[in-house]
Amino acid sequence: MVDITSGCTFYKRVNGPWTEMLIKTAATADDTNTIAINLPDNGIKSFETIMGWIQTASGSIIATEEPITSVSSGVLTITVGGSTDNKIRTFKIGGLN
Repeated sequence: MVDITSGCTFYKRVNGPWTEMLIKTAATADDTNTIAINLPDNGIKSFETIMGWIQTASGSIIATEEPITSVSSGVLTITVGGSTDNKIRTFKIGGLN
């Protein structure tokens, strides 16, 4: 497992008591790579949802993909799912502020 957090792009939106983050990986993301997100630093007190997608053909075909998650000491770790290497992944997480 390789931590690819530093190569990701992060977007955040706060809507009242709900915060959403969109995380986009580089085109080199492999299955089993990990991304670490400090939830309190992003205003999330309670992690509630995650959705994941893979670009199976760059910029054109997007399919759902199931990541694996764990939370420890306020840090959410996303493990890229699937069985394909060198593809862009996008994750949307949501949680209560």
